[in-house]
Amino acid sequence: MRLNLKKVFAALAFVVFFWLIITYSPVMEVPRPMFRKGSNIGDIEKRILKLEKEIGTQSSEITRLLDTVKEIQKRKSTTKDEMYEIQVLERLKNEQGRLLPPPSNPVLPVLVIACDRVTVKRCLDNLIKFRPSKETFPIVVSQDCNHNATYQVIKQFTDADPSITVVRQPDQSEVVLPRQKIKFRGYYKIARHYRFALNHVFTTLKHESVIIVEDDLDISPDFFEYFLGTYPLLLNDPSIWCISAWNDNGKRDVIDLAHPELLHRTDFFPGLGWLLRRESWLELEPNWPPAFFDDWLRNPENTRGRACIRPEVSRTYSFGKVGVSKGLFFDLHLRHMQLNTQFVEFTKLNLTYLLKENYDEALTQAVAAAQKMSADEVMTSRAPAAGAVRVPYMDARSFQKAAKKLGLMDDFRSGIPRTAYFGIVTCFVRGRRVYLAPNFNWSQYDPSWQ
Repeated sequence: MRLNLKKVFAALAFVVFFWLIITYSPVMEVPRPMFRKGSNIGDIEKRILKLEKEIGTQSSEITRLLDTVKEIQKRKSTTKDEMYEIQVLERLKNEQGRLLPPPSNPVLPVLVIACDRVTVKRCLDNLIKFRPSKETFPIVVSQDCNHNATYQVIKQFTDADPSITVVRQPDQSEVVLPRQKIKFRGYYKIARHYRFALNHVFTTLKHESVIIVEDDLDISPDFFEYFLGTYPLLLNDPSIWCISAWNDNGKRDVIDLAHPELLHRTDFFPGLGWLLRRESWLELEPNWPPAFFDDWLRNPENTRGRACIRPEVSRTYSFGKVGVSKGLFFDLHLRHMQLNTQFVEFTKLNLTYLLKENYDEALTQAVAAAQKMSADEVMTSRAPAAGAVRVPYMDARSFQKAAKKLGLMDDFRSGIPRTAYFGIVTCFVRGRRVYLAPNFNWSQYDPSWQ
């Protein structure tokens, strides 16, 4: 019996050993010469091709690792201005909590300034299409001009939806002007209409805030979300007096389309879709100008030196070619503006970087750290974009020369360039952030720059 058990164990051991040999023999390679005696030319060529392929694979892997090391080194040497943008954008992407207290049950009526365009239908259709709530965003249409065809179009909307109302500007008297100003009569009527309409919203209807649009504006899908998300800035930062949906330098070639969530402060009133609070209107109304109210709002003396918020990518687009400017401004600029198409959830973003206490220092540091280049160098450089650059200017003429070269608007209002903040015009050209900045100790705007 003992002998039989030994034989059984021996047999089992042999079976296990044999099984191991069969199982692992495919992965066991006995060293052998590259070319055996009697190998034909075809076998040798196959072997050489296999070795070349293996060497190529290893070379690609080494190249990939080197690129990774270079990228890490590049990140370590990132300049301050790049760090500022990276931090802001990462904060926008990753932080879901909003540090500014949201208002409870806000009501932001939309005031539509209308006159004699039956295409107001296009404006109202878009407002209704993208409006998320009738309660939060009631629509008030204020019509001037006594144009009956336009009124009938508006009435179709008010009859169908109680959240849309219309009021007609009662003063239709002709504006008496000296001969040299008659050509500006339209601007006088517009200022008169705005005064009536804003008094109607704030005094008669007693709203606390209002979003103002004109009857020739298209809006982006996130137009309402934009104002709802930025509204707390208006409530919490006394240095901000308006929120605008418009970027005066909003053409494709000078904005960063990859970051529609990016917002900026500006000393230049943009208009064309803007949010205003009742307390600001009560300050402005007693001195409201008889004409050119938008340029009047661009004078720091009238807005007490406060700023507006504006987007990198506009949330409005003007389709009204025919107006008081006779289509000239539309052909030169407005038709080329880019309307945002991506929906950004601004109510879920942390926008505290736009508060004056945060924004001013960060922008100053970013501009100071940016590489200095001329506008010509920015436009002709073929090297890959690497970090922000600063294009300096010394006076009105050098600003205008650089602005034209970069593709920016070069005019001034009360000495302020369009979109400027602290004299700095921020844009995005040829894949990099560009700061058109004063090359002197800037303290305030010079009204003689016209």
